[in-house]
Amino acid sequence: MAHSETASGNSSFFRNLPARVFAPLPLPLLQPLLKKIVRDIAQNRPELFSRLGTHQQKIFLIDPVNMPFVFLLMPMAGNPQLHARRRRKNIPHDARIAGTFLTLLHMIDGKLDGDALFFTRDLMIDGDTEAVVVLRNALDDLEGSIVDDLASHFGPVGKTTIAVLRRIRR
Repeated sequence: MAHSETASGNSSFFRNLPARVFAPLPLPLLQPLLKKIVRDIAQNRPELFSRLGTHQQKIFLIDPVNMPFVFLLMPMAGNPQLHARRRRKNIPHDARIAGTFLTLLHMIDGKLDGDALFFTRDLMIDGDTEAVVVLRNALDDLEGSIVDDLASHFGPVGKTTIAVLRRIRR
């Protein structure tokens, strides 16, 4: 097998790994974790939500295309919510942001440029593009990394997981 075929096979394996790992996960078990994540962000980074202005009332569909579910983010400053939903058509939302799990993670982490990802089609947006731009700008303006903040809440397991995901992305 040629080197490029092996590299392509490995790339495909890692790209599709989240779908395989998370497919059997009952989403009600994920919800308490998502609630903790969004509450921790709101508590530690309240400026993120305040920078959204009128877009705090929007529903963002975060679509990691290689996972068996999507996320709905409602960034209301006083009561932000993040929910996982199985993939289906017609999930109500104002704006959709789609890319692979690692692409989305690293964009949130500030490691990748959202504009460049959009123009290379690694990131897709539709719906209220102004809301997406405001969200992205709010994330870009933060000092440090939300991903590192969240990983630290889960101790060594969280930090190791993020380190592995960053290494895979490279």
